[in-house]
Amino acid sequence: MAGAEKHYIMPRAEFDKSVKLAVVMSPYYKDIADNMLAGAVAEIEAAGGTYEVVQVPGALEIPTAIGIAERMSNFDGYVALGCVIRGETTHYETVCNDSSRAIQLLGLQGLCIGNGILTVENRKQAEVRADPADQNKGGGAAAAALHLIALGRKWGAQRKGVGFLPDSEEYKLAGELKDNPTA
Repeated sequence: MAGAEKHYIMPRAEFDKSVKLAVVMSPYYKDIADNMLAGAVAEIEAAGGTYEVVQVPGALEIPTAIGIAERMSNFDGYVALGCVIRGETTHYETVCNDSSRAIQLLGLQGLCIGNGILTVENRKQAEVRADPADQNKGGGAAAAALHLIALGRKWGAQRKGVGFLPDSEEYKLAGELKDNPTA
């Protein structure tokens, strides 16, 4: 039974310089989203960070909003909050798989994202995972984003842009060209 499992929780990430996160959430199931938001906010504030909440219609729009924010704003990281409850059609699989895949792709491009999109079979499971006094996956998603930001700061300077290629001024050549040593 999953309720009896014990999980290790890493110590809270610490920062020398303040962090700013965008909490991108879908209030489709408003009570669930609000509880998860409370957990995320508590974790961000406990780490000394600031945040801005952005609402989108559904879980599929969360990665798009994160991509837009990364290109057009100055956030250090992102917290994705939403809830997808299985229904009678295959739309559940589409929403779960596509939102998760898009968030993962953004993360592989260097964005620091904590994924708190619940994918559950029923409302009771969502309520347990959003309960501020229990599991609260919103707080867990914020903690994940904060740990990724701390890791990025440990390993180097912040870079902007979405994609695999660095800005042109960041290219490092292994040697000089024979006919053009300044290239």
